[in-house]
Amino acid sequence: MLFRRLCFSLSKSCYLPFFLSSKLTNPFASLNSNPGFISNCESVKLRFQRRMSVNSHNLVSENAASSTMDDPRKPPVVPIPSPETAEPIEVFRALEASLGLQFSSQPIFPKPGPLIIVISGPSGVGKDAVIKRLREVREDLHFVVTATSRAKRPGEVDGKDYFFVSKEEFLSMIQKNELLEYALVYGDYKGIPKQQIRQYMEKGCDIVLRVDIQGAMTLRRILSKSAIFVFLVAESEEAMVKRLIDRKTETKETLLMRVATAREELRHLNEFDYVVVNKGGELESAVKLLESIIDAEKAKVQQRRVVI
Repeated sequence: MLFRRLCFSLSKSCYLPFFLSSKLTNPFASLNSNPGFISNCESVKLRFQRRMSVNSHNLVSENAASSTMDDPRKPPVVPIPSPETAEPIEVFRALEASLGLQFSSQPIFPKPGPLIIVISGPSGVGKDAVIKRLREVREDLHFVVTATSRAKRPGEVDGKDYFFVSKEEFLSMIQKNELLEYALVYGDYKGIPKQQIRQYMEKGCDIVLRVDIQGAMTLRRILSKSAIFVFLVAESEEAMVKRLIDRKTETKETLLMRVATAREELRHLNEFDYVVVNKGGELESAVKLLESIIDAEKAKVQQRRVVI
């Protein structure tokens, strides 16, 4: 449209506009049939194309010239010796100079922080046996000794299996906010001392907590996703009950209560992160699986952040 207007303006000095001519029946006929008008249009078109060609050539030349100029942001080009003949340190320094940087000796991925592993499960699934073996195969692991108000069982050692305290002492620990979690289980108090966790995490140790299902649910609310929650089970309900019977530590009344509670606790399995089956006679398999879980957690890009 613009081109036609330009052509028309150049030719209007010689030709009257079509609306002033009384002889034209078709207003565009004179324009299309007039050789002078067409010649002028072709001439203008040719000059326009030549000018655009010159401008394009100049623009390309300027871009080519600017691309050949030195970029101050780029490091100077340094010849790199052949890795086959030169000393490794010589090649290393040449690469640094060529790239304009210094290779860092810092770890690409920082050392994983300590984890809190919460191990829980119904009575009779072998929590103590699994944790004991896990502590033997992993040196950087600390098992938090739980405080309890119950009496010692035969073979248990104070400060190793539990911290055995009176109910009055336990209630005092609650009032002083010295426990991460506590619960009343089968008529006795059990709780996890905070100071013990802080002390060993500062040393870089992973923390293992052994709690019942009730305690695990409380810790889930407190620690949320910052801890790993592992549900330990026997291979079957039948095997679990037989283990409780074989312990010979319960009266028939407490045995009935433990079995009923254990069956109910199995319903909480889906609230844990992992499940480990501790099949009878295959303790090593259960421990290796637990080790794999810990190793996998430490290899995660997004690490768990623990604050106690």
